[in-house]
Amino acid sequence: MGKKVIGLLGSPLTEGNTAKLLEKALQGVRDAGCETETIVAANLDFQACMEMMFCREHDTCIIDDDMQPMYGKFREMDSLILATPVMTMGIPGMLKSFMDRFQVFFNAKYVRRQPFITKEQKKRRQALFICISGMKIPEVFAGAKKTVEAFFDIIDCKYWDELLINDMDTIRDVSAHPELLDLAYKKGFALGELLKKS
Repeated sequence: MGKKVIGLLGSPLTEGNTAKLLEKALQGVRDAGCETETIVAANLDFQACMEMMFCREHDTCIIDDDMQPMYGKFREMDSLILATPVMTMGIPGMLKSFMDRFQVFFNAKYVRRQPFITKEQKKRRQALFICISGMKIPEVFAGAKKTVEAFFDIIDCKYWDELLINDMDTIRDVSAHPELLDLAYKKGFALGELLKKS
């Protein structure tokens, strides 16, 4: 079985520019010989973290919703591509709530000191961050990057590379800019090639 890469879409627009860039990157991963799965945060039915602290002592969350299968998927994946737009200088609320539910991983790693990801897995787990912004604002990606970097650390996935595109309000439709889609494809392909060697 080939290496598995999850594509996590944080945009509420499932056919928007972020989704198109993510799909191009995943196509690159597949062309490099790896398997992919796309998870759309906005399509999941789940609650925000309620800080019930159940996961401080257990390997899962007490809330029984669509997040339950996510923990296994994120433990077993070989790498991750996370794609999101910038919203209010950060990330969309659904994506942040999705990340917050990974207190399950945080507590395993930092509280119980029994991380879910083995040292062998950790060596190959890489993460690609794709992010778009409507406007050219200084430090527009800074908030999103800090949040994503923390998430990658919690799930033991190395921040490997990024594709940050601003001025999307001018670009409007990324499909009219094949050079940007090609960039996403190349980064996905490079990730797939890297995984094959690991």
